[in-house]
Amino acid sequence: MIDRNMKNVLVVSIGFLSLFTAYGGLQSLQSSLNAEDGMGVTSLSVIYASIILSSMFLPPILIKNLGCKWTIVAGMGCYVTYSIGNLYPGWYTLIPTSVILGMGGSPLWSAKCTLLTISGNLQAPNENKAAADVINKYFGIFFLIFQSSAVWGNLMSSLIFGSDTNGANITMEDLQYCGAGVCADINSNSTTKKPAQQLVWTLVGCYIGVGVLAMIIVAVFLDNIDRDQAREFREKREPFWSTFLATFTLLKDKRLVILIPLTMYSGFEQSFLSGEYTKNYVTCALGIHFVGYAMICFGAANSLCSFMFGRLAEYTGRAPLFCLAAVTNFSCILALLFWKPHPDQLPVFFVFPALWGLADAVWQTQTNSLYGVLFPRQKEAAFANYRMWESLGFVIAFAYSTFICLDIKLYILLGVLILSMVTYLWVEYQERKNPTLPVEEGVYDTDFSKENHILNQTSL
Repeated sequence: MIDRNMKNVLVVSIGFLSLFTAYGGLQSLQSSLNAEDGMGVTSLSVIYASIILSSMFLPPILIKNLGCKWTIVAGMGCYVTYSIGNLYPGWYTLIPTSVILGMGGSPLWSAKCTLLTISGNLQAPNENKAAADVINKYFGIFFLIFQSSAVWGNLMSSLIFGSDTNGANITMEDLQYCGAGVCADINSNSTTKKPAQQLVWTLVGCYIGVGVLAMIIVAVFLDNIDRDQAREFREKREPFWSTFLATFTLLKDKRLVILIPLTMYSGFEQSFLSGEYTKNYVTCALGIHFVGYAMICFGAANSLCSFMFGRLAEYTGRAPLFCLAAVTNFSCILALLFWKPHPDQLPVFFVFPALWGLADAVWQTQTNSLYGVLFPRQKEAAFANYRMWESLGFVIAFAYSTFICLDIKLYILLGVLILSMVTYLWVEYQERKNPTLPVEEGVYDTDFSKENHILNQTSL
């Protein structure tokens, strides 16, 4: 029998799976589909700049007033507007909808992380386990389901665009501009030819549908587990500025400051795969219809490894997994610096995303879990900081995307990776010396948690 905490984890995971089937597919295609004047990449920069802005104040305010459930529903609605903007992509549609998505993005992710952390703390006494282990397990389950969105969203795009009879004709002259080492504007390359407009409308229409479905799933099936805390907060009406500044107040904790490079690296590495690898390797050498298949490999590896690492962390700890991810990314970056992509090397195009997915599974599951363990009493502000600094990594990477050569971008990625591991290992060392005390039992002892505890005892 599935307990109610696990049920909530599954509901929010399936909701995010549906939502990011749409957004993940669109993000992977922006650098190729809307390449004119860098419009697609610019819209992604605006998204993550808006997420930074919203991270500064919106998550604590919305979560404390609305609760996790309705904050998630509202954030999902903001994501759907971006899909609608892609029906008729232009500066006047993509930029405003990018701002709307960004403003809902940080509350959405902060509410999700807060909900998983609360659920883990509620469930830990029932399983006689440390809260950190249950939280790790829940994040692993979430990312197992959520990361598979890359499979479904990109499969949709590849199948729909693969039916285009006017595919790109890639010549040997075109191939010389692919990969690192040649600093040229690929936008002028014929391999970036857009699919037929009717196919674009079909794809975006499907994305809008699954986005709306995500909102319905969460609104109907997710329990409002922090409803009482939200009601109490609204009744007490804490001073606005104390809530507004909660995200920045947490920066007084030096552990959070030292984790900033690691958090930003998550944005750098994701933006590189979706913005640079898809454009300068896959689209350039194979055509846009292969982007989806490459990202499917990323999503499948990410999904499976997220679940595996979420369970494995209970036995190995976080540090070995972070080291595995760092070595994997380091090796991939070095290989991409020297590899000249060619259609005859078809399997290689899918090996890199798969390895990248393995590493990203660690960055996502373990970094989220780390924040939940280090800051159990300031969850909303902690996860708002996580989203803010990760988004800054996205913004910087997308911002220099149009005017810095690919090999320089790879060297930057390498430098940030090395810095991230140095700072992370220092925080891990400090945490081992002075472990953070878990949240005391009873902090989340709402009517729901009491009922949940009784149900679990009855089922034993």
